[in-house]
Amino acid sequence: MANVQYYDVILKPVVTEKSMGLMADKKYTFLVHTDATKNQIKEAVEKMFAGTKVQSVNTMNIKGKKKRVRGTYKYGWTAKSKKAIVQLTKDSADIEIFEGL
Repeated sequence: MANVQYYDVILKPVVTEKSMGLMADKKYTFLVHTDATKNQIKEAVEKMFAGTKVQSVNTMNIKGKKKRVRGTYKYGWTAKSKKAIVQLTKDSADIEIFEGL
């Protein structure tokens, strides 16, 4: 496994209609490094966003899609990714980057 630091774990937030609906329950969705563990994701969220306390982390691996290459009959694959849904505790502060969306 790669040596992943906490600032390399979270790649970007996922902004979809479903993820915006989960924010009412203090659940936030992020794309994370494919080698990151649940403990590393928890540590990264608590260090990057002040005042947050993580209750649980759910992860899912997303395999790449099959795509045609340059109009021929050859196929390639898009990159695989990993998504994490982070549940904060009730007394935790909200994550600022999602406000105003």
